Amino acid sequence: MAASEAPIRFPCKSCGAQMTFDTESQQMKCGYCGTLTPIAHGEEEIYEYELDFLDDSDASRMDWGTEQQVVKCENCSAQMLIPAEQTAGLCAFCGSPKVLAQGDPTGIRPESLMPFHISKDEANIAFLKWKKKKWFVPNAFKKQNTRSNVSGIYIPFWTFDADTESSYSAERGVYHYRTETRTRVVDGKTETYTEQVRYTVWHWTSGDYDRSFDDILIPASHQHDTNLLDRFQDFGLKELIPYQPEYLSGFIAERYTVPLREGWDEAASRMDDQLEREIRDEIGGDEIRNLSISTRTSNETYKHILLPLWNATYTYKKKTFRYMVNGETGKVSGKVPRSGWKITFFTLFCILVALILVAVFAQQAPPA
Repeated sequence: MAASEAPIRFPCKSCGAQMTFDTESQQMKCGYCGTLTPIAHGEEEIYEYELDFLDDSDASRMDWGTEQQVVKCENCSAQMLIPAEQTAGLCAFCGSPKVLAQGDPTGIRPESLMPFHISKDEANIAFLKWKKKKWFVPNAFKKQNTRSNVSGIYIPFWTFDADTESSYSAERGVYHYRTETRTRVVDGKTETYTEQVRYTVWHWTSGDYDRSFDDILIPASHQHDTNLLDRFQDFGLKELIPYQPEYLSGFIAERYTVPLREGWDEAASRMDDQLEREIRDEIGGDEIRNLSISTRTSNETYKHILLPLWNATYTYKKKTFRYMVNGETGKVSGKVPRSGWKITFFTLFCILVALILVAVFAQQAPPA
């Protein structure tokens, strides 16, 4: 995001110039004289709040520590937080100049965050290595030094914890086999042969299953592809630190657009899916039918956190592609151009292999 004049929010003690967060030293660094200043932390704990969808009366939980304003892109509808004195020139997501101020931020301030550990240069290097490993991309794209429009963004997430108690009932099917005698006609003669036939024996079963869920990570932004964000499950959430506004200096913070209740509904759905998978494993057997699960949750808590991602776009043959880099681990995920002839060749190769296998099995099969 561009600015007409960068605001001095964290002045250097040596020269008074603007200080921004430095990914290498994990300190504030002066862009003019290079002075490093540690970020002061109190003895703050990272709190997890009880899940109360109406709890928005605590003003201290809305305070970002520095005066912020919300800006919204008219082109892609992204909502970003920038210092009150800063003027936005371009959208960090789509590059559009149609960015307008929306007023003061509202909603819950992040409880904690993961600072950027990967620099912009390191993010670019990670992308170049990543694209060279991709299959079915044009060779020209692999070889070119792709230039990307990269922005460091703190993206909002919810995390949820809960204890669950489930009761279940189902029919468990176990495969058994019996030998059956059959006849067939071969070369005009009737012959007898035996064959193993599978059948299923069903038994009713029921039980209880208790489980605790910790830090279910739910994206709190409608701006990004949820499937893309869900690929970044490698954040070290146990290493989160209490929110301090200094970490945002030099980066953009996105305002959450997924309400707390919507985030919880998604977390509850994921818990249900996970419980069903684990209960099916608990039941065992070869097949399961008429599965019924009743679950009660308790001790539901949540956090609002910010996680660092390098958001980037690039152009190849007049088409725009998007990717993201985990600002903590350097993991890359996104879209790449595809080579039509490589995909066609691979598809034809797979068909050829399948036809050969069918022919081999047909030759080995006994005559009918």
